[in-house]
Amino acid sequence: MRLANKVAVITGAASGIGKEIARAFAAEGAKIVVADLDGAKASAAATEVAGANGLGVAMDVSSEEQVEAGMAKAIATFGRLDVLVSNAGIQTVAPLDQFPFDKWKQMLAIHLDGAFLTSRAALRQMYKQGDGGSIILMGSVHSKEASVLKAPYVTAKHGLMGLAKVIAKEGAKHKVRANVICPGFVRTPLVDKQIPEQAATLQISEDDVIKKIMLKDTVDGEFTTLADVAAAAVFFASFESNALTGQSLNVSHGWSMQ
Repeated sequence: MRLANKVAVITGAASGIGKEIARAFAAEGAKIVVADLDGAKASAAATEVAGANGLGVAMDVSSEEQVEAGMAKAIATFGRLDVLVSNAGIQTVAPLDQFPFDKWKQMLAIHLDGAFLTSRAALRQMYKQGDGGSIILMGSVHSKEASVLKAPYVTAKHGLMGLAKVIAKEGAKHKVRANVICPGFVRTPLVDKQIPEQAATLQISEDDVIKKIMLKDTVDGEFTTLADVAAAAVFFASFESNALTGQSLNVSHGWSMQ
């Protein structure tokens, strides 16, 4: 039970990667706060993965007010905070010269503002507790590589690397660690939505999008699984010293080897 009695807040966890991380953390003994835009779905997911040790909160991570309220509710319920997984994200694909500015701002607000706001709230509580903590930002292979049609996503995911390094430096004296998970393509609804969009934009088949774009640089032509990403999150959350901080871990079937 590597996370026994730890309290973890996971954003965007009513489904997909976030929910699988919540499930893995609960199996390791953690108390789980599922934060999601849809409060009802967050509560249902929290109960499903953690039972009485689960709490669902409605949270738009780009809203300072909602982040502060959701984090306060988590701390009031469980009395402390040990792990934050900033996972909430969306995807919009389009050529850069045609990318709507409002969509650009929305992407950066959710990925970057959300990571900042939730990390800031978590740090304040972790510093107050005085016994350390772990902040995990959900990056991507696109934290290190670029792809066409994804300008704001690549920009935001690169930005998370810098944020994690600053948190690692500032948090070290408080025993707070910060690291980034960089998955390859995981077959989630977010990715399933991209396949026809990219096929239409690039005028190729959906099968070619998968084989020739999404998985072409992997060593085995395989998608990363939810369980793969969750295992990396458990590893970062349970590592107890500053020996592992300010780092990124690629979970991408060799797509990126940086």
